Amino acid sequence: VPNPDWDKKIIKTANLNLQVKDYNIYYAAFREKVRSLGGYVAQEEQTQSDYKIENTLTIKVPVDQFDNAVVLLTNNVEKINERKISSQDVTTEFVDTKSRIESKKQVRQRYMDLLKQAKNMEEILNVQSEINGIQEEIESATGRIEYLGHSSTFSTINLTYYQVLNSSAKDIDSPSFGTKLSNAFKTGWSWVGELF
Repeated sequence: VPNPDWDKKIIKTANLNLQVKDYNIYYAAFREKVRSLGGYVAQEEQTQSDYKIENTLTIKVPVDQFDNAVVLLTNNVEKINERKISSQDVTTEFVDTKSRIESKKQVRQRYMDLLKQAKNMEEILNVQSEINGIQEEIESATGRIEYLGHSSTFSTINLTYYQVLNSSAKDIDSPSFGTKLSNAFKTGWSWVGELF
């Protein structure tokens, strides 16, 4: 059986900018689509001016549903202003970081053994200081592994969609005319446990 850690880790990202016919209908439909694909909204910000009402979102979807999500979100829209997709292969970094953690753990163990042999307080403090430094490096690398694991399991779609309310107001369109509503959804860290 091949080592699952060697599986490809690809971080996929899409940037979409869409003009829609009806803001509310699109909003209800897209939330249903994202939920059906096993995704969630990580961040959302709504702005409104005389010219248009607009919503900017960060959506996370399982990597195997990424292409489906892009197709579903761009279906039946008035205009696609931007559709940009990028992929980043982080397999090597993932594998390298995991092996770096293992070797740091071995070094930490050697210092633990030294700690038992320490003869005075100065030696104990010096060895303990080294152990603390290595522990920080291990924790930092573990955080990076969790980030890469989640980012390659859940792809990111940066979606902006808007409905034109009054096309003649375009020339004077500016955020000062609008109201701004912003909510960041607390996504939690439950996924970290699911990865390992």
